[in-house]
Amino acid sequence: MRIVFMGTPEFAVPSLKAVIGFPGAEVVGVFTQPDRPKGRGNKLTPSPVKVTALENGIPVFQPERIRKDGVEDLRALRPDLCVTAAFGQILSKEVLDIPPMGNINVHASLLPKHRGSAPIAWAIMQGDRKAGVTTMMMDEGIDTGDMLLRAETDIGESETCGELTERLSRIGAEVLKQTLEQLAAGTLKRTPQNNEEMTYDPMLKKEMGMTDFSGTAEEIRGLINGLNPWPCVSIPCGEGRIKLLRAVMAEGSGTPGSILRADPKEGLIIACGTGAVRILELQAPGGKRMRPEDYLRGHTIEI
Repeated sequence: MRIVFMGTPEFAVPSLKAVIGFPGAEVVGVFTQPDRPKGRGNKLTPSPVKVTALENGIPVFQPERIRKDGVEDLRALRPDLCVTAAFGQILSKEVLDIPPMGNINVHASLLPKHRGSAPIAWAIMQGDRKAGVTTMMMDEGIDTGDMLLRAETDIGESETCGELTERLSRIGAEVLKQTLEQLAAGTLKRTPQNNEEMTYDPMLKKEMGMTDFSGTAEEIRGLINGLNPWPCVSIPCGEGRIKLLRAVMAEGSGTPGSILRADPKEGLIIACGTGAVRILELQAPGGKRMRPEDYLRGHTIEI
């Protein structure tokens, strides 16, 4: 089976490795986003998927828009099947029609909930108790194709988007492996999505981290954990803005956004519209991630 893989971030790497190691599969090419500037020096940096592909001797293609300047490269590879995981580009009908066995996508949500580009963050921010991965057949819509297999997992009370993403990447690779096994055996079943249960989430924006804490403690906890590692909720301080990286709900009340506790023993507690949140991890400008108790031993946050 000739397979072309499409993906970009670290989340997609376990799925790529699952395809590479699948018996009878030949990964004839990998499509990923172009190298992007990264870090303080803005050095062009390859995507994690590109690095993995090159390590395994797989040809890499990096079209800015696959539907415009990648179609002929894809057609020349003569794939039987395409597999995508967090590719970051919308595939046109022309692209979707190339592999005769279709296009399987690894989507990090329990479809039909959380369609869109940031399903893991939104699952945490909306207070879901469970998250998961669904493999699906792609069509021209955004995450609207028939579902194949799925797996779910509990979301931890203080689990961040970054941590859940790493867990779901491994779960997704296993679900993909099972999907390919059933595809090869001819037992794979397709289940249409129930559009009445569908939710679609917008892209994350930097402004989302500038919250006024007017929501409930559960909502603010979800926002802080869901927006880590990007864009992160932050609060002003004398040296800029402190990023709040992890939180749980706590007892307390006050004006939303006011600091209720800030000392090395009791840590940092912030009032919300209803209730309060206890910060478990933060990062000062130019500093390292640390517990608030450790930060407050050498710094002051005004109550």
